[in-house]
Amino acid sequence: MIELTRYNDLKFTVNADIIEFVEETPDTVITLTTGKKIIVKESRQEVTDLVISYKRAIYH
Repeated sequence: MIELTRYNDLKFTVNADIIEFVEETPDTVITLTTGKKIIVKESRQEVTDLVISYKRAIYH
């Protein structure tokens, strides 16, 4: 699970395993495997880094 920030500054946690796409359009849009789209404040690279850190932590 990774913690992200919505544009209204509310923090939320998402299961990193259900992220299908992360795009900058220029806002960062995360598309989940369920089809739901979430717009977040973090950049595409920040989301990628969070997912990598999470995966390293659970598989290490």
